[in-house]
Amino acid sequence: MTRVLIIEDEIIAAERLEKTLEEIDSDIQIVAKTGSIKESVQWLLSNIADLIFLDIQLSDGLSFSIFDQVKVNTPIIFTTAYDQYAIKAFKLNSVSYLLKPIKKTELAESLKKYRQNKTYYNVDFSALLAEIREKAPEYRKRFLIQTGDKFRKVEIENIAYFYVSDGHVSLRTFNGHSYPVDSTLDTIENSVDPVQFFRINRQYLISMQSIANMTAWSRSRIKIVLNPAAENEMDTIVSIDRSAEFKNWMNK
Repeated sequence: MTRVLIIEDEIIAAERLEKTLEEIDSDIQIVAKTGSIKESVQWLLSNIADLIFLDIQLSDGLSFSIFDQVKVNTPIIFTTAYDQYAIKAFKLNSVSYLLKPIKKTELAESLKKYRQNKTYYNVDFSALLAEIREKAPEYRKRFLIQTGDKFRKVEIENIAYFYVSDGHVSLRTFNGHSYPVDSTLDTIENSVDPVQFFRINRQYLISMQSIANMTAWSRSRIKIVLNPAAENEMDTIVSIDRSAEFKNWMNK
């Protein structure tokens, strides 16, 4: 039995990968699915897997940070939406990866290679991390918020979306709290990770994890229900000029 750990922050993607792996190989046992750097480190400190499927971008940052905190000798197959910096580094360091959405045939081929030569999936993390960190852009990790004479920091993984109301920009956290942000939505859009955040219209910049539901709308648009809910659901309709790009973003 091959014990497999799936590290993936998108629940649907993790479940799809689990189902496909079990369809391909009945000898595979999914021992755990983790969705963040913190959760993955905690699991790896006291557990061992035979093979790891690792998404590059997790809710709390690049998954490579896991290897700064725990030693991992397990073969790894990376999964990613198109990331030019990571893919270039993978190619330079002969690292195996699968592009999302993962095709069953490519997944089967990766498993076949793993069975034939497990050392092929061993990774020189020092070389890989150096290559990626040197070339990958830096995105905002947190926002410093001032309310009156008090300051608080809000970590990027806790932010559901940014929005404009009455000419002022605010952010809303996943626990439903809103805070004013001293910046424009354009500036914020350029400072956050485009894998995690998307500008759906002039008023809203949303995180992937904040999307609760989507409905086809008039003129080929998409109406989005956010969690936590927006002040006005009619404000969260993807604009016509962004609808095609939004669909591409969701498909990565």
